[in-house]
Amino acid sequence: MFSFQYIEFLLALAGVPILVLLFLLALNWKKKTIKKIGDERLVKEMIKNYSAQRFAIKFILIVTAFASAAFALANLRSPQGAAKVTRNGIDVMIALDVSKSMLAQDVKPSRLERAKQAIGKLIDKLGNDRIGIVVFAGKAYLQMPLTGDYGAAKMYLSSATPDIVPTQGTVIGDALKMCYASFNTKEKKYKSVILISDGEDHDEAATKIAEEMAAEGVVINTVGIGSPDGSSIFDPATNQTKKDNEGNVVITKLNEAELMSIAEKGNGIYQLYNNTDAVVAKLDAQLNTMDQRTVTEDSLVNYESFFQYFLVLSLLLLVIEMLISERVNTKNKKQVPVKLATSLLMAICLLPVGAFAQNEKEIIKKGNEAYSKNEFDKAATEYQKVTTKTPENATAQYNLGNALYKNKKTDEAVNAYDNASGNLTVKDDKGKAFYNKGVVLQNNKKIPECIAAYKKALKLNPQDEDARQNLQKALQQIKEQQKPKEDPKQKEQQKKKEEQKQQPKPSKITKKDAEEKLKALLQQEKNLQDKLRKVNVSSPNKPDKDW
Repeated sequence: MFSFQYIEFLLALAGVPILVLLFLLALNWKKKTIKKIGDERLVKEMIKNYSAQRFAIKFILIVTAFASAAFALANLRSPQGAAKVTRNGIDVMIALDVSKSMLAQDVKPSRLERAKQAIGKLIDKLGNDRIGIVVFAGKAYLQMPLTGDYGAAKMYLSSATPDIVPTQGTVIGDALKMCYASFNTKEKKYKSVILISDGEDHDEAATKIAEEMAAEGVVINTVGIGSPDGSSIFDPATNQTKKDNEGNVVITKLNEAELMSIAEKGNGIYQLYNNTDAVVAKLDAQLNTMDQRTVTEDSLVNYESFFQYFLVLSLLLLVIEMLISERVNTKNKKQVPVKLATSLLMAICLLPVGAFAQNEKEIIKKGNEAYSKNEFDKAATEYQKVTTKTPENATAQYNLGNALYKNKKTDEAVNAYDNASGNLTVKDDKGKAFYNKGVVLQNNKKIPECIAAYKKALKLNPQDEDARQNLQKALQQIKEQQKPKEDPKQKEQQKKKEEQKQQPKPSKITKKDAEEKLKALLQQEKNLQDKLRKVNVSSPNKPDKDW
């Protein structure tokens, strides 16, 4: 698909109709002048060597050269497929258990810290894959949608604690469902889930869900962290060992059987955590055995320019125009060198513009090479060489924004994305600039601004699921921020009112009425116990727990 890099130079084409008008006015002026001179036959004899046709041809050559020069300055270009960075990868969703049982220290310093360490090392090995994070305890939450931004993934990973999930427990089935919803459901492969948990609660639905996901092409690998013998839980909120409602010390044990069953049904592997490097190496080897799809990295897009062809055409037409004389069989050749020199002077004026446009492409290519090697400082420096001289270069601005974001220069990155979106003409590319801007703002806790950016991205590309999911998360964040904070005094007063309501009031009931009501209550209790006995035959009780 062809496009112009500097579309504003096409405004010069508005000069073509003006030149045509001047040409017509010149012809009219010549006719009037001939009539004013006197005898028409005498005038024709005097200008018999003049050729009106050559004059018209010279004019056409000048106008065409002018238009060609405008096209050269605008720099017609097309995306160069061979210059794009392509990668082979898969989509990996991490399902991380953040229940309080993961605070157990049978794996030092704790199960959760070791799990996060393993995920961090795995992220470093992924390279070309996209990654997303789901955290779960008594409920499952999408912590981060699929992305290739590993820096953001590590940031979200570091904030994963039991505090981010208010309901305790271990709902592995819900976590698997959330992971599946994050994938592209149209694909039947290239998808993997890595579940890291102590699997303490037996989630009956998890194994069945794993089997259903495997039928849709999702490979589920599980990592059990903890010990079968169990360990107590250190509760940082109380700085004490956690106890149940009866005052007994809570012992949390690794449920290997469930995690093995999930891995088996999910066509993956199960590992017992014993060494971080060993677990990561085995997971990485397992992921590398999967079919991988080829993805083009749009952030490193390059273009092939065609300005030089228009520039050569323009210069050639000017030279031809200078060599054509308006007179027939003229012996005066003195004007030719002068005109030729004028043409060459114009060429010299235009060449630096074209040369720098070609040089821009090479500079951006150097920046792309540095970026692909994770040399983000060097990449930013190369892109800035272009943006300093031509701020309207959308490719350089877009890539500069990516490099600055990787260098944690968020404000400068946002500014670069704004410059890129202002100069991009393709809707999808413009939408990507707004999406990247939204990610930077969201990670920088500027929620209202990131919401606006995501909305613009979706308006330009309604199919952008990453932008849609990030927007939903941002809206949820701002909703939570807008919740009114409880005043401690009001909370205490409310508590006192509740206590007063619960205090027994003097009874005015008679002894006979009291006896009858007591009999009725006893009968209700008997009926309820009978009902519970029937239910308990088919479903065993599951003790309430908050770990």
